[in-house]
Amino acid sequence: MDMLQQRSAKQAWSVRAAWLLLALIATLYCGWRFAGPSPLQTNLLALLPATEADPVAEQAVDTLASALGDRTVFLVTSKDDAHAKAAARQLGASLRRSGAFGSVTAELPPFDLSQIGALYMPYRFGLLTPADRAALSGAASDAIATTPHDAPQSASETGASQQSTLHDALAQRIYSPLHGALTTPLADDPFGWLEHWLSNLPLATTNLELEDNLLVSHRGAATSVLIVATLPGSAYETKTQHAVLAALARGEQQLQSSFPDVSVARTGAVFYAESARSASEHEVHLIGIASLCGIALLMMWVFRSPRLLLLGFVSTALGIVCALAVTMLVFGKLHLLTLVFGASLIGEAVDYSIQYFVVYLGAGRDWDARRGARAVRPALTVALTTSLLGYAILMWVPFPALKQIACFAMAGITTAFASVLWLLPALLTRPPKRSPRRLFAGAARGLTVWHRTIGGRRAWFVAALLLIVAIPGWLRLTSDDDIHLLIQRDPSLVAQEDKVRDAIGVDNSAQFFVVRGETPEFVLQRAEALGTKLDALNGTANKVGSYQSVAQFVPSAKQQNDDHALLAQHVFNDPAALRATLLQAGFKDEVADAWLAAFAKPQAPLTVNTWLAAPWSQPYRHLWLGEVDPATKAYAAVVIPQGVTPQNEPVLIATAQSLPGVVFVDKAASVSKLFGAYRVDSGWWLGGALALVLILLVVRYAQKEARLADRLRGGVAVTLPVLLAVGVTLAAFGYAHVPLNLFNWLALMLVLGVGANYAVFLREGCLRADADLGAVWTGVLLSSATTLLSFGMLGMSAMPALKSFGATLALGILVSVLLAPIGMPSESRRVA
Repeated sequence: MDMLQQRSAKQAWSVRAAWLLLALIATLYCGWRFAGPSPLQTNLLALLPATEADPVAEQAVDTLASALGDRTVFLVTSKDDAHAKAAARQLGASLRRSGAFGSVTAELPPFDLSQIGALYMPYRFGLLTPADRAALSGAASDAIATTPHDAPQSASETGASQQSTLHDALAQRIYSPLHGALTTPLADDPFGWLEHWLSNLPLATTNLELEDNLLVSHRGAATSVLIVATLPGSAYETKTQHAVLAALARGEQQLQSSFPDVSVARTGAVFYAESARSASEHEVHLIGIASLCGIALLMMWVFRSPRLLLLGFVSTALGIVCALAVTMLVFGKLHLLTLVFGASLIGEAVDYSIQYFVVYLGAGRDWDARRGARAVRPALTVALTTSLLGYAILMWVPFPALKQIACFAMAGITTAFASVLWLLPALLTRPPKRSPRRLFAGAARGLTVWHRTIGGRRAWFVAALLLIVAIPGWLRLTSDDDIHLLIQRDPSLVAQEDKVRDAIGVDNSAQFFVVRGETPEFVLQRAEALGTKLDALNGTANKVGSYQSVAQFVPSAKQQNDDHALLAQHVFNDPAALRATLLQAGFKDEVADAWLAAFAKPQAPLTVNTWLAAPWSQPYRHLWLGEVDPATKAYAAVVIPQGVTPQNEPVLIATAQSLPGVVFVDKAASVSKLFGAYRVDSGWWLGGALALVLILLVVRYAQKEARLADRLRGGVAVTLPVLLAVGVTLAAFGYAHVPLNLFNWLALMLVLGVGANYAVFLREGCLRADADLGAVWTGVLLSSATTLLSFGMLGMSAMPALKSFGATLALGILVSVLLAPIGMPSESRRVA
């Protein structure tokens, strides 16, 4: 006997050492990951799946997000013009000194606009505006139209008419006092064609004006000054967020003492990311601490044993630490949504240890740790299988955050399950000193009464009654697949963003066109065709206003060649007459000859690469995606319209569909559409999962009866509570007029996985000859209470997705545990 005890003691210490090593490895790995660059992912776009059929469109979404993500904008406003400008300069200097930003631009450095003209000057004979193009073509048409049909016009007469038109255009160019900001030398652009073309560049499509080297917006009596800053790192890094907020707080504090009448509005991804991170951390602490305290109080009230409480939390802590390590190992990052959900996993992970503890307390002085583990293993195995099935379905959904949540939960509950079967027996070797017999006896009496009320043959009456009550609720069900159910933005930040947007006059729309082609030339030609259609819409009720396109900065080679040919046909077709026109207007011989020679000199068309190499093109480079698929040599660009509305969006989609290589991208609408598609699919998934659970439980609880119906009765009875729980939960949402979304349906998957456990625990208790059903029922009630506490707290989350998730789970689990006794066999069929 001593040898057996020694061997058992050695095995116990070996098990303890192995689990200690596992916990140490997982803890050290988590500590190492959090000690370096934060693995927390606060980028809201990372939550979203690839929604576009065209991967180039997805790349465009990522490119634009990256281009705009590191920009931070501040708007300094005051009713005193001088105060607003002085405060903007002071705030800009303060932010620049802080070192929290890569660059801060408050006062613009002197910029020679001639740099823009200098880029285009060599290519000026291929750059014509639509108006100039029409005027040149119309001059010849007018000359022909004014000639009688029966009197053919001679070449000299046509040339004279053209020269007359050119003379008038030249005179207007020389003597007109009005010129745009981008002027060109008269000698290099005598007719002003390049100057006209430069004035059409979409360089400034805002309400901002340049005053005293500041970007200023005047609205009523208020003056607002814009400050633009870039970040030195990712907007989603915690270190960057803290540095930016600290620098801004210092700058605003200094402003308040110098200019009390000045207000500062801010916008940028860094502020939304920090807000989301802070809110999530607050919820993690709130949910985690509240769940922990609530579960501790419940377990102490039932078990009256600090030791059991400690062991229960050891098992749960192991599950959560291993879940953290596995998730970061698999995904590399840990999203805030996963972290918040992980805090609620405490209630489910502790369920397994609770079931072990009730067996322990029920055994009394006859306790044997290994026998106790064997007794509880079947119930925990079936429960783990159903839970893993529910979470595994989340792994199929193409939402990165849901995949993370599923991975986290599966790793956590599997570790908790293993620790209950192998670690707790090594730690809980001595029999209990006391047992809550009175509590167990009361629970047994309550279970007997409740089972007689809803169990046995009455179960079908209960099911029919619940079905009759639920049907009207199902008929009232509605749905809402809006993407904003996933993302909760800080209202104060949204208000400040709106203020900045109104001052600038730009609609920062997430809708745009992606234009692709086999070569850069095809892309530019298709972008031009799209621009023509967008321009045509501006004369209708579906106008979109201005837009930005790379083709506005770099016309296609075909368009440049066509413009060059148009000039050759209608302007340079008679060099001598054109030279005489220039000399008559006062041009010197050498100037006229140089201009004519410039046209005659062969010149390759302007290319996108040449434009990208110009420093001033940097703010617009996101319009060109470049080579997006090296295998097929595919290129792409984006065209961003400003005035997209629900009214004109269908026309824009139709416009894109009418042009080859053009797609319209609306990320929010695409995600919402995907939400709806998967919401519908999730109903089928839920039905399939119910069928799998039914098969699993039928196989487990098949009875040795002659008739098939009698053999199936056990599995059907155990499945019925969770099936009714799903139906009642859906009916409750219908009666409450709460629209369903994807997260409600995914939560029902977990209602199936978790809610089925309670009927399983009861059924398994009835199959054990030495089981105390009062203790089993107490364990079921305690398990459901801890799970309800955790998921109930999740239902109070500020994140709409988690709120829907938690509320559905809490309601479904509550109904599941109340109906769990339906799965018990009748008293005559129980093991004696």
